[in-house]
Amino acid sequence: MKHLLTIALILLFTCRCGAQSATTDRSSQATIHPSTTREVRRFFSDDSFWNQPLPQNPEIDARSQQWIALLKRDPMKNFGINATRYTIPIYEINEKTPLKTVLPNSDFYQHAKDFPREVPIPDDAISDDQNDHHLALVDWSRNTAWDLWGAELKNGKWYSYTGIRYRLDGPGVFSTKELGMKNNDSVHQYGPGRASGVPIIAGLIREDEARSGRIEHKIAAASQFVAFQEFVFPAAWTDGACIGGIPEGAVIQLDPQLDLSKYALTHDEMAVARALQKYGMVLLDYAGANVIYAEGLYGQKDRNWQGRLREWDGGLIKIPIENYRVLAVKNSVHEGLRWRPNINNPHCEQWK
Repeated sequence: MKHLLTIALILLFTCRCGAQSATTDRSSQATIHPSTTREVRRFFSDDSFWNQPLPQNPEIDARSQQWIALLKRDPMKNFGINATRYTIPIYEINEKTPLKTVLPNSDFYQHAKDFPREVPIPDDAISDDQNDHHLALVDWSRNTAWDLWGAELKNGKWYSYTGIRYRLDGPGVFSTKELGMKNNDSVHQYGPGRASGVPIIAGLIREDEARSGRIEHKIAAASQFVAFQEFVFPAAWTDGACIGGIPEGAVIQLDPQLDLSKYALTHDEMAVARALQKYGMVLLDYAGANVIYAEGLYGQKDRNWQGRLREWDGGLIKIPIENYRVLAVKNSVHEGLRWRPNINNPHCEQWK
């Protein structure tokens, strides 16, 4: 009888768990949610900076309140989401994906030295149609990612400002020394497509993981209040122009004690908010507003964010900026771009 009772309890527990949570293959860090057959795999190694949750009682930077007040000067005040514009589409590729010639599109910006001339790009791939024209390619079978910035298909040929290739199981960071940069260089002269010199896929909210309800990594963010000539790991550079601004690479955390239930978040928005509490967001770039980034599902059939992530008309942007704090910035580097064209931010003192 005890044996039968034990079996019944095991079956009951198994049924409940299967109905309420996703299953995880620890060996591959792949999660499969009951509502989808697609694997949810996070980028970079398990011990990568991106995949490390924050400590329970992290050290808050002494300038945190000052910096949050600075972010509040933005007309939108709170953090919205870029999901359909000004973000980064990711195409999963494999050995059958056709190779396309990618030609340099600038005399100033450059591809990385080891970036191949022939790149696997799907025939239906399109880059972000806004100014940055980002495009990311991920090959799980060959453990490789390709980043392109300024990528455009012109008259049947691909061109890009920058291009860099790296391992998917690596740390997900580049270093100033590794890139060979000198003060006042642009990071885009060395291959990276983010102003902070990190992979463009780092921290993106993936459609599959948001659907699963679990985002197990830090989130990519940007603002117009990025510091002039100051950055901190994982950033390898900065193009910030705001005197006294927040260094690129800084981690901003949503208060883990905040009751999220009062903000009427969708299932996917709740997954993002929980990740912001557990892992935080990383300031990675200049943007015209306080923003975090979801992958752009441009041109991908049956995959979109409609009704799942609201960008600027609800959702996370309803969470007041006062509920965020900037974690301690240590060992920051005081270098970076000494010029920043076409930026006029009336809300902070700028380097001229």
